[in-house]
This record gives sequence, C-alpha cells and structure tokens, in this order.
Amino acid sequence: MFGIHGSGDTSGFGGLRLPAYAPAPAERPYGGWFDEVVDETAAALEEAGLVAFDEAVPQVTVDRGEMTWYVAREHLPPLARTLRDDQALRFEFCSGVSGVDYGEDVPQQLHVVVQLLSMTYRRRLRLEVCLDVDDARCPSLVPVFPTADWHERETWDMFGIVFDGHPSLTRILMPDDWNGHPQLKSYPLGGIPVEYKGAEIPPPDQRRAYT
Repeated sequence: MFGIHGSGDTSGFGGLRLPAYAPAPAERPYGGWFDEVVDETAAALEEAGLVAFDEAVPQVTVDRGEMTWYVAREHLPPLARTLRDDQALRFEFCSGVSGVDYGEDVPQQLHVVVQLLSMTYRRRLRLEVCLDVDDARCPSLVPVFPTADWHERETWDMFGIVFDGHPSLTRILMPDDWNGHPQLKSYPLGGIPVEYKGAEIPPPDQRRAYT
C-alpha cells in the first residue's frame, strides 16, 4: 500500500511522511464569484455592526477552484449567521463539521473545518478555525446550523476539540469510557488493548502483509 514493500505494515503508514503544510493567503482579485461573496459579507457585517471582515477572517485562501476562510474562533458564530441569513449570501446548509490534526510541525495544528453550501446560489464555502492543542476549544455552530450537532460530537470524539455551547457533547463513535481521541497524531497507531474481545491490535510494523 502506498508503494511500501518488504514490510508487514498493512496500515499504509510504512514510514510515509509528508512535509508540514500551511496554505498561503490569496490576493485579490480572487476570481469568479469569490470577490463578490467577500464584498457582500464585509458589507453585511458592517451593516450589522458586528466586526470588520479582516478581523473576523484574517486569511482567505483560494486553491484548486475552492475558497477557504480562516476564521478567528470568537467570530465564527456571528459570521456563520450572517452567511446564512443575508439575502445576497444565503449559505443555508452546513454540510459538515470535521477536524484535522496537521501535526506538531504546524503552528495551531488542530483545525475545525466547516463546509457551507448555498443552495440558492449553488456555491460552496469552507471555513477553518485554527486551534492550539493546549486550548482546543471552538464555539458550537448548533444554534446556527442544527445539522452541526452530530458532526461536532464526532469531531470532539476523534480529536478532543471542545465545542462550547453544544447541547450534549458526548461520545458518538467510541465507548463513553474510552480514553483519548483516536485521530490525533499523538494517539498510538497500535498495541492498544481492544476492550470488546480482550485482543490487542499490534503496532503497524508487526502486522502481517496481505499479498
């Protein structure tokens, strides 16, 4: 798997390493409808007396035909509500909330990723909130988008990111008494006792190959 040979590693890890990646900010004009959405959002935030766009969104990235806004976490709920309610924006649907751990080589290595969809204008927008491992907290979007409920529970379960204001932030995939958050880079890859059957998952370099 992934071009690894001569190893019993069936996980795909096999010593594979990717360099730390931090996306570069884009410069205007962004192209397409991206400039229009940025301008409309800035105007809506100013009209509501909330916050300047550049303060709420310190970085805009455009890559492979997609736009990502890096959002200051304290401004996430009012920004999301503006994107939902403003007639020129109408991002009515939150299709997902997930987490990413980019590893210790990246400052603020934990990211909360929010996928928004405007069904009115057929547009997609990604919001990301960057967090420190020692302060992995983010405001919940459940009051704005109820569909974020189970997505935020899964992100907390897998990454340990606490969503402040969530109505019931409990485990959704792992048992209630499970110790740790399995998709963190710091979580062991193997050798963890399996609670259900008393077996043990061997470390990757001790797993047999399937050939």
